[in-house]
Amino acid sequence: MTDRRVRVRFAPSPTGALHIGGVRTALYNYLFARQHGGDLVFRIEDTDSTRFVPGAEEYIIESFKWLGIKFDEGVSFGGDKGPYRQSERRDIYKKYVQQLLDAGKAYIAFDTPAELEAKRAEVQNFQYDCHTRQQMCNSLTLSKEEVEQRIADGKQYVVRFKVEAGEEILVNDLIRGEVRVKSDIVDDKVLYKSADELPTYHLANIVDDHLMEISHVIRGEEWLPSAPLHVMLYRAFGWEDSMPQFAHLPLLLKPDGKGKLSKRDGDRLGFPVFPLQWKDPKTGEISRGYREDGYFPEAVINFLALLGWNPGTEQELFTLEELVPLFDISKCSKAGAKFAYDKGIWFNHEYILKKSPEEIASLFEPICREHGVKDSSERILQVVAMMKDRVSFVKELWPLCSFFFEAPTTYDEKTAKKRWKEDSAQQLTELVGVLEGIDDFSLENQEQIVHQWIEQKEYKLGNIMNAWRLTLVGEGKGPGMFDISAFLGKEETIQRMKRAIAVLG
Repeated sequence: MTDRRVRVRFAPSPTGALHIGGVRTALYNYLFARQHGGDLVFRIEDTDSTRFVPGAEEYIIESFKWLGIKFDEGVSFGGDKGPYRQSERRDIYKKYVQQLLDAGKAYIAFDTPAELEAKRAEVQNFQYDCHTRQQMCNSLTLSKEEVEQRIADGKQYVVRFKVEAGEEILVNDLIRGEVRVKSDIVDDKVLYKSADELPTYHLANIVDDHLMEISHVIRGEEWLPSAPLHVMLYRAFGWEDSMPQFAHLPLLLKPDGKGKLSKRDGDRLGFPVFPLQWKDPKTGEISRGYREDGYFPEAVINFLALLGWNPGTEQELFTLEELVPLFDISKCSKAGAKFAYDKGIWFNHEYILKKSPEEIASLFEPICREHGVKDSSERILQVVAMMKDRVSFVKELWPLCSFFFEAPTTYDEKTAKKRWKEDSAQQLTELVGVLEGIDDFSLENQEQIVHQWIEQKEYKLGNIMNAWRLTLVGEGKGPGMFDISAFLGKEETIQRMKRAIAVLG
């Protein structure tokens, strides 16, 4: 195993939007592949034709494109071990199904859904396994001629794996260590269905991983119960020596309470669980996405990387490139990771702090234009430079900064009650006169002259500044007062003040 080229895969099913837990699995596979100079394969596992959702495959590819997770081969990426879409590999799987049947490692079962349901009602905790298969309708209990006749008559059947009793199955997991399971508790899983001539996940997964020379299978903890079956399948095919190493990642858990993170948790608590917005083609329901909610892809990557793994240092901000040498699959937590979505918001804020005002302004300008702002790009950049550190999302800038571009038409009642004193109108009228006399309306010059005037008049600085802010902004928010007045300019500043004095009295 040590001399093998590292090859890992991410193999989603096109059954809808990509869950954020799947994104983390893909990210860990990406980091592992890059760290070892290996390959990341993108495979589509679409053997369950009943669950196929149009547009899901394209959605998944677009999600990784946005996140910056690059695949080396696979669906839409090319490669010499395809096809990479399982529905295009039917003939390959049939060959391996036959190989298991010929070797007596699998058998054909004709039990109908109604017969299986009746057996479940009859036998408590019924499981189709080494203890019960002799009571069922299959090629182990029927004659060869009867089996052939049934197939010739077009009877639908499945092929089940024949799990031998009395064996101990050992799964070596890179995160959890040795996992041992007795074969007697493993059921004879369905590997192939004649109804659609497609294998189930278990067979297709093993065959594909073998033929695509996958060296490590890094997947979610929910697949751990299937790992013993997969090990037995590798044995049955005689592929034990080239079997990949397994690593089962901890689940992403609800932010509150117990259990796995679900879309309902996002709906309930107000955060996305999908990388991109998703519109269900059947119901038309729209689900939020991290991209559309205004997250930076770097922030999402950074946030997810530290859910279930950490580098063992105090550092929290990492680029994708910085994560590659640091990532250690063996240091992933065995326990599930609580999805602290507010930490994702914190990461986005940190990335806003890291980004230049120019970059944030380029994202904010279209929002300004949508609101009818005619100011130049340079003016918008000035505002962003003053205000970007106060937000976690670019979209939050408009409600915070709109007053720079639009004069207030109303004045916040609570702020006015608190900040507009009995003598505010008289004092602000005096201040208008002071400002009208200033030729150099630069921030520094204004500040010096206004402060001198306040000292001479022995007014309270806080009273003047708070009332002045209310006239220019309409409420008690914003940067320093002289930053605001210098940006607005002399004419606009005085105009706003006069209007507010008239309204507030």
